[in-house]
Amino acid sequence: MAKKKILMLVGDYVEDYEAMVPFQILTMVGHEVHTVCPDKKKGDTVKTAVHDFIGDQTYVELQGHRFMINFDFEEVKPETYDALVIPGGRAPEYLRLNPRVIEITKHFVESKKPIAAICHGPQILSAADALKGRNVISYPAVGPECKAAGANFGEVNDTASNALTDGNLVTAPAWPAHPEWMRQFLKLLGSRIEA
Repeated sequence: MAKKKILMLVGDYVEDYEAMVPFQILTMVGHEVHTVCPDKKKGDTVKTAVHDFIGDQTYVELQGHRFMINFDFEEVKPETYDALVIPGGRAPEYLRLNPRVIEITKHFVESKKPIAAICHGPQILSAADALKGRNVISYPAVGPECKAAGANFGEVNDTASNALTDGNLVTAPAWPAHPEWMRQFLKLLGSRIEA
């Protein structure tokens, strides 16, 4: 398997599992993952949030771990990366307001490089005008935004554990989908895992 260089966009209150677990999976199989955040440098951290359901009408947000930034956002040259990962949580809501985040995202879209977005991550793709005609899923509350951006919104299963691949794009509704989301993304990357 050829080692890939992957960019992960994070920010404060990124969903804990949706940053930690993909980072660990992708590095475990031998890929190099650069975690970046606007206005943060290598060695800084972002706060994470744990989203869970405990009987309320929506998820509760609990404090998670601190997630390490391992590369300077200002140094990102998107053409040097093979793929992009966009975790969910609250971070995409404000990261999409950063023009450089949108510029970086558009590079991956226009270059048709593999992109993995989960939960609220498609909010960044929507802001980058990257969803028109695409088959996607996300956290259900982001579904109307995906549809308004021109996406064909797929069905999220009862356990939010499914993922959907459309060309170079793999999307999923929430962290219970990690096994399927990362399996499909690793396939796009050309990674081979023997069971």
